[in-house]
Amino acid sequence: MLEKMIFGRFIPGTSFIHKLDPRAKLSFVFLFIIAVFIANNVWTYGLLLAFTLLVIFVSRIRIYFLINGLKPIIFLIVFTFLMHIFFTKEGALLVDWKFIKIYEEGLRQAIFISTRFLVLVLMTSILTLTTTPISITDGLEELLNPFKRFKLPVHELALMMSISLRFIPTLMDETDKILKAQLARGSDISTGSVKQRIGAVIPLLVPLFVSAFKRAEDLAIAMEVRGYRGGEGRTRYRQLSWGYRDTTIMVLLLMLIISLYFLRGV
Repeated sequence: MLEKMIFGRFIPGTSFIHKLDPRAKLSFVFLFIIAVFIANNVWTYGLLLAFTLLVIFVSRIRIYFLINGLKPIIFLIVFTFLMHIFFTKEGALLVDWKFIKIYEEGLRQAIFISTRFLVLVLMTSILTLTTTPISITDGLEELLNPFKRFKLPVHELALMMSISLRFIPTLMDETDKILKAQLARGSDISTGSVKQRIGAVIPLLVPLFVSAFKRAEDLAIAMEVRGYRGGEGRTRYRQLSWGYRDTTIMVLLLMLIISLYFLRGV
């Protein structure tokens, strides 16, 4: 399952979403996160879900690929759903069977919060799947440029985020290799008591941390050898360009926010 995770991965393509300026994508995701919290009823959450599916369709990323790569997050969404449905004791009682009691408000909150969680994860995943780490770094740096006057290390922050995104799939692949090697040696982390499982995880974590530190050291040496000294005076080979596609997607997002605001009272 680890090798199928999509966090930090980039899928080359020529879709409308792929061709967007990274600044537009980052701004879009940031404003979309705000828009999600405007939703408060069936109509607004339905509109959010439909808009998310539309973006996925336009990006040409298969929905099966997305869901398959987000299985750990799906587990968290299901867990959140169950927590709300069983522990929210408000509204009319819908189900009363033995020790299981489900209330109307609990069911409502479970559906709404899970939908909110799902659309946020899907939309942020589309950002990383359709944008290279270098483009994300350049876009983030451009958006944060005004903060340079407050002595904020904009370039360094953008670079750290880019490296973090880039190393997520690498570490996942490394974890999968170590896990398979441990299983081949007779280790089993899926059975036994909690104490035994924790003990079985330690042989997995130690080589993973050693590998991560080794990769970080190699990266630092490579950057130093190439003369990296921060963002001061650096130029870019690829220049960012805001086009009609970027304006279109921002206008669509604005229309979504306005629609959500008016549907709140329905």
